[in-house]
Amino acid sequence: MVFARAPIPGQTKTRLIPALGEAGAARLHAEMIYQSLEKATALRNVEAELWCTPDTNHRFFVSCADTYEVQLRQQSGSDLGERMRNAFAESPDRSPGVILIGSDCPELTVNDLKRTMRILHNEAEVVLGPATDGGYVLIALRRPVPDLFADMPWGSDQVAELTRGRLRDLGMRWRELPARNDIDRPGDLVHLDMVIRGSASDLQRRL
Repeated sequence: MVFARAPIPGQTKTRLIPALGEAGAARLHAEMIYQSLEKATALRNVEAELWCTPDTNHRFFVSCADTYEVQLRQQSGSDLGERMRNAFAESPDRSPGVILIGSDCPELTVNDLKRTMRILHNEAEVVLGPATDGGYVLIALRRPVPDLFADMPWGSDQVAELTRGRLRDLGMRWRELPARNDIDRPGDLVHLDMVIRGSASDLQRRL
């Protein structure tokens, strides 16, 4: 499951606008969505889904579905935790489990996803991909665990550690991937090594 917000200038990656401008932040976000989809669809025998907000009918998402041949799903919930909980709840019987990634970590690799699948199949019930800022860029579950997502201070540097504490309290076995940098703030741009495809006018046509 790839979680993504439509890259609408002025409404997405707003913390990057001071450095990139509204159009630049939106173009970067679009490119990171493309890269996330390329990695998800590179896996064999895995169904890739793009979980969308504000809706699956947005032209950008329709274009992504056509290009990458992914199923579009609608995010639902009042905050990120509720949207993640609901997404896992709608996919309870996938074997060996379900991987959820965002669209703001270009450092996440196909090998990370393959390793996550192996761990779910052979070693642990949960895989966590921590972010260097204290959040996480990936979470994978064999089965839905709603308690992991309630009353979490999303966007803070406590998210990964609080998640570990909840996993311990639940008696669940988990493994972690190496920490990765995500791209949320201007200071994170030093970790960015990617080419932004297309122009502002190309993106506008998709929006």
